[in-house]
Amino acid sequence: MTKPKVLISDKMDPNAARIFAEMGCDVDVITGETPEQLIARIGEYDGLAIRSSTKVTKEILAAAKNLKVIGRAGIGVDNVDIPAASAQGVVVMNTPFGNSITTAEHAIAMMFALARQIPEANAQTQAGLWPKNGFMGVEVTGKTLGLIGAGNIGSIVASRALGLRMKVVAFDPFLSPERAIELGVEKADLDTLLAKADFITLHTPLTDQTRNILSRENLAKTKKGLRIVNCARGGLIDEAALKEAMDSGQVAGAALDVFQTEPAKESPLFGTPNFICTPHLGASTTEAQVNVALQVAEQMADFLVNGGVTNALNMPSLSAEEAPKLKPYMALAERLGSLVGQLTRDAVPRISIHVEGAAAELNQKPITAAVLAGFLRVSSDTVNMVNAPFLAKERGLEVREVKTEREGDYHTLVRVSVKTDAGERSVAGTLFNNVEPRLVELFAIKVEADLSGDMMYIVNQDAPGFIGRIGTLLGENGINIGTFNLGRHAAGGEAVLLLSVDSPVPENVLQAACQLPGVKTVKALKFA
Repeated sequence: MTKPKVLISDKMDPNAARIFAEMGCDVDVITGETPEQLIARIGEYDGLAIRSSTKVTKEILAAAKNLKVIGRAGIGVDNVDIPAASAQGVVVMNTPFGNSITTAEHAIAMMFALARQIPEANAQTQAGLWPKNGFMGVEVTGKTLGLIGAGNIGSIVASRALGLRMKVVAFDPFLSPERAIELGVEKADLDTLLAKADFITLHTPLTDQTRNILSRENLAKTKKGLRIVNCARGGLIDEAALKEAMDSGQVAGAALDVFQTEPAKESPLFGTPNFICTPHLGASTTEAQVNVALQVAEQMADFLVNGGVTNALNMPSLSAEEAPKLKPYMALAERLGSLVGQLTRDAVPRISIHVEGAAAELNQKPITAAVLAGFLRVSSDTVNMVNAPFLAKERGLEVREVKTEREGDYHTLVRVSVKTDAGERSVAGTLFNNVEPRLVELFAIKVEADLSGDMMYIVNQDAPGFIGRIGTLLGENGINIGTFNLGRHAAGGEAVLLLSVDSPVPENVLQAACQLPGVKTVKALKFA
């Protein structure tokens, strides 16, 4: 078996290459290449490990014919064209926890430096001025910290601030009341936070909703004398508006580690009294650099060698605990999706995935992605679990997910239904012995079959002699039957026959089968 091949294109801890090798990958470390050089090289690699220097553009992705995964050693993925990667079926991973403590500590350090005007006092002291009476700081004890974003990094900042005897007010739409109590913070809306905070720290990604969250309008709502720290993303603050607020005294000071444009060669804030800045150093500690490098190597190698998915940004992640349980369900789901896709001729505006019984206790997103991959792969062999949801959305396919925790006829069941011009059509499957995928219902007819390899699907009028006729036809053409699965509504009514065969059925044999008495539909099926 050929080993997966990985390219490390940015400088990172050398132990990352060691981990790739130990986990069964061939790895090359080639840094500092131009986009043109990377385009010429990338086609031979299954994985690409980067930091912030490599820009993974649409053009680079187009040349990456074998690429399966991109791993960003760090949290920000602004340098990866994620929609283009998703469309091409490439998993994009990051390492959101490897530098959390480092970034949180930098925010706290910036807050202290701001409160006591340390950088400017240091500069004047070293200049021989001894400005003992020129700087009057403020204590953080007893002050209110406004936390915009209470995720992984924000929650660490909150714990450190509470240890400093600060009060913490948090604005985060995803923060539940229970989680706020657990963190020891007051959950509030943005306006309340702006009115209460003595310090504000930002810990949220840059999205359309958070861009310029500290706008001119919102800065005007703050308590006079506010101090602001941003070690998250540039663009969260309107820098021109912040300059005006500092000049007017509305904001007493600001400390930024990130800027709207980086590298920040110029800014309206440069030279403003009590403005502190650092060149995006939030993750710059020895420990963090080692952590993210090791983490991205472990994640990528696990994906390439074992199929594990951790911290993916464009497909459902599978934890170490979930993966073994979900693997047989995903195999079942993909086969059911493929069956529906191969048997549905009409345009499909909607597909529903219904999990029941034991399946309802699992993470449904990977099951849905597997169904979509099987369904859409009928029209394109480049579809996988990564790009299937993207392609479904692009094609206007409505996807519905339903869970029913109670058990029906089976302890666990996955049902895939599609809306067609002829009405709703569905197939259902279960797991035998919790590991063996098995079809148990086909278009409302009970039938038990293992969906694998080459198969024939036949709809016929139930009548004596048919089984013999189809067996004779296949035998005369040298086609051996592996398994034979029959289902029907009632004696003499419509019946469904699923045959597994040892070789693909030629078109002339399919046509001959169509001519047999009572046959309504014949179709060759293929499963991985």
